[in-house]
This record gives sequence, structure tokens and C-alpha cells, in this order.
Amino acid sequence: MSATETGVGVRGSWNEAARTGAGAEDHRRCVAEAFTRMAACGELDLPLPGGGRTRARWEALTRWAQWDLSLARLAEGHTDAVAILAELGIPATEDLPTAADGARWGVWAAEPPGYTLEARRLPGGWRLFGVKPFCSGARVCTHALVTAREGERRRLFAVEVEQPGVGPLPDSWPGPGMAGSDTLDVNLDGVRASPVGEPGAYLERPGFHHGGIGVAACWHGGARAVARTLLTASRTWDLDPHALAHLGAVDARLATVDTLLASAAAAVDADPLDTDGTAQLRTMRVRAAVENAAADVLARVGRALGAAPLGHDAVHARAVADLTVYLRQHHGERDLAALGKAASGTRLEWEEM
Repeated sequence: MSATETGVGVRGSWNEAARTGAGAEDHRRCVAEAFTRMAACGELDLPLPGGGRTRARWEALTRWAQWDLSLARLAEGHTDAVAILAELGIPATEDLPTAADGARWGVWAAEPPGYTLEARRLPGGWRLFGVKPFCSGARVCTHALVTAREGERRRLFAVEVEQPGVGPLPDSWPGPGMAGSDTLDVNLDGVRASPVGEPGAYLERPGFHHGGIGVAACWHGGARAVARTLLTASRTWDLDPHALAHLGAVDARLATVDTLLASAAAAVDADPLDTDGTAQLRTMRVRAAVENAAADVLARVGRALGAAPLGHDAVHARAVADLTVYLRQHHGERDLAALGKAASGTRLEWEEM
């Protein structure tokens, strides 16, 4: 993480004109170029979760997201893939290159209703057939970890993206939010794939939950980016007391999330293998709290400043659109119901009399 620590970081990899311009395609190319440069220079080489520096890992994700949420989406996917390969004990081979080999990884694991990606073991090896949705970095990643179904079993595979049979569907993400992350549906037609771990290993490992907090760290960075517009306005104009009240509430929310992420990182480092079985509950709590805080920031900044920055500030408008979409990786009441069920079956620290 030396590039970030020395202050070189993402700003040195960024085309500022493309960042501030309104063109979606220019922005997507800018994100892809920055992601490629960050991977090549080693800036994406973060500490692994549970290794004693989890807070530094999540802080890097938050910083990248505060700069640009689409870029952070690609960076988070790459760093998560590296952590998955390390946790499942997969060595670097010709089929599974490391970041040092110039690989840019994605994690394509969404399985919404209506999509089925089938894994078949054929005489020449494993092949994947079907359409995979929500593949971030579809045209910039060199490799991806992809979940597919072997019968009823969910299994993880490593795929080289630049091979025959991999076909990103360019019109499959028409919305403006997170367009810069190049998140497309990808058709996989008999694509060669290498199994990573045993069936079920992707979801059963402790790092699945640690990675879920990494995503929340990106949400936090996106909320900071939106909040920064209100903070700048407070130092530029004479805001009325209502707008200042919104700023005070936003500051309290962001500071609380910082403390929550620091506490969660310490817990992960203290028990990286989840021997006490608390990782899932902790992750659901953190994700729920961060999602709620970020949604509150979106609402308060909008109410404080009105339509002006949404119409006149391209960077702010993109940050709002991107965060609105990215937060939907939290599934609202469905995830809260799962948290409630887990809390009901657990002896909680706050129930003590």
C-alpha cells in the first residue's frame, strides 16, 4: 500500500478532465485507465483481512470511494478476489495469475432470479454456460472469480476474461448510476474455468463476511463524497440554520460509522477465523448501520442544498447517482429481517440488565 501511504495514489492515476466532465463514456474510460494503472503500480495490494491491518485495508477502500465510487467498485472487487484466493489456499499457477503478473480481478457472484450460470465438467475440463449479471469491470478485468451452479451446488471458478466465449452485453446497464464501473451482463458460452475451492467454500469461509464489510467501507466513502458538497457549501455561503442542522447530523453520522468500522476491524483481526462465530452477525450489523447512515446523508444533503448541485455539479451528481445504486447491494428489509432473526437467536450484549 506504499503508493497510498506516500500520497501518490489515485490522483496520480486520474484524468481530471474526464472526472469532472459529464460524459458517461469518457468517465468509464477514465475509471478503466485509473484501475489499470493502480493495479500495475501495486496500489491495489492491500493488507489481507484478519492479518492485523484490516482497518488500513478498509480505510483505503473508503478513500478510493470518496474519490470515485465506480473506481472503488473495481478496486474492491480486485482486492476481494485476491483475499479469496489467499483464504482458500489457491497457489499462483499459470491458470491463476497474481496481481504481480498484471492481473486485474473481478468477483462476479450475483445470482438474482432469472439468471442461471451452469458449470459442466467435460472431457477437456470445466466449462461455463449461461449469462452472468452485474459483472463489474466486464471490459477491463483480465480475470474473474465467478460463481456457477454444478447441479444444485454453488461453486466458485476462476475465468480468464479475454478468451473466446466471453461476451459482455454492452446495452445491459443503461442506467447512469455506477455506469463508470462497467457493470454489464456477460454471456459465457462454453468458457474454460478452473474450480477454486470445494463446492460451497466461497460462502462458508469467514472471509465472506469480512468482505461484506469491505463493501460497506466503500458505501461510507461514497457518503463522504456526497457530504463534502454540503461541507464546502457551509464554508462558501451563509447557510441557514436548517442546512447547518443537516450538516451537524451528517457529521455525527459519518463519525459514528468511522468508529463502527474501526471496532469491526479490530474484531476481525482478533479472530480472523471466526472461532467465536460472530462474524456474520457483526457484518449484518455493520452493513445495516452504514447503509442507513449513507441513505440519511443522501437525504440530508439533498434537503439542505436543493437541486442546484445535482444540476450544476457533475461530480456531485455522479456521486449521488452512484451511491444510490451501490447501496442497493444491501437488500433493505430482507437483510434487516435476516439480522433480526440472527439477533433473536443470539445472546446480545445490549440485553443485559
